[in-house]
Amino acid sequence: MIVGNKKRTRLMTTSRFVALCLFSLVMVLPFLYMVSTSFKKYTYLFESPPQFIPKEPTLQNYVQAWTVGHFSRYFFNSLFVTSVSTVFTVVFASMAAFAFAKYVFFGKKVLFILLLMGLVVPGIVLIIPQFIIAKHLHLIDSFAGLILFYIGMNFSLDTFLLRGFMEDIPPELDDAMKVDGANAWTRFTRLYVPLSRPALATVTLFSFLASWDEFAWAITLINSQNKRTLPIAIALFHGQHATSWGLVFAASLIALVPIIIVFLITQKHFIEGLSTGAVKG
Repeated sequence: MIVGNKKRTRLMTTSRFVALCLFSLVMVLPFLYMVSTSFKKYTYLFESPPQFIPKEPTLQNYVQAWTVGHFSRYFFNSLFVTSVSTVFTVVFASMAAFAFAKYVFFGKKVLFILLLMGLVVPGIVLIIPQFIIAKHLHLIDSFAGLILFYIGMNFSLDTFLLRGFMEDIPPELDDAMKVDGANAWTRFTRLYVPLSRPALATVTLFSFLASWDEFAWAITLINSQNKRTLPIAIALFHGQHATSWGLVFAASLIALVPIIIVFLITQKHFIEGLSTGAVKG
């Protein structure tokens, strides 16, 4: 009986492993083909059967994608807007989370409920009121308009995630610092921020991704060609080079580079945060 149970367990484990490998292969193959195509010359794009390893690999697609149509300008526009909005979002959200987690004040529950309402309203529904507000504040066709609204777009989720993490920090540590005469700012910067690094890495990654990939508000707000961000450039790039798949894929992969870099920087704390959440759950 015990032998039978061991065989059944081994069979189930093997089946799960095979299923995971198959699903992973289905997800990874399109990306690998995209990378492969980005290194192919145009004459080899439609070869049959398709080859994952290019016969004559070339970097020409990347060079052309970077230099054609002010693509590099759009890349740095997005990098500037996303970096600034991410920094300010994380700073403001962490301070708000600290207040919600460790202080009792009038209207706290009401304010937090209003904050959570920002998570249930689809962003596309807010495009018109956001545009009207931006118009009255003279933010149309400006980086400031993108940055301010990206901060507002990510603030609710970041605050919600950080509040839950800061609430679990032992109050004894906070009390010990109070006894030593530490004020609120000192406790926030020297206790809560260092201990919240996994959560901070998570919200940094989420905020960066959300701002980097945002298209609807950028296409609504920005009119000037020299102020376009990368999602707009990618959409226009696809339209202008619809059949030049090597060029299109090269441009798309260039757009992935900052995301990969941010993930590599935050992955240690990000995975730690996921593990902590799994243990608590």
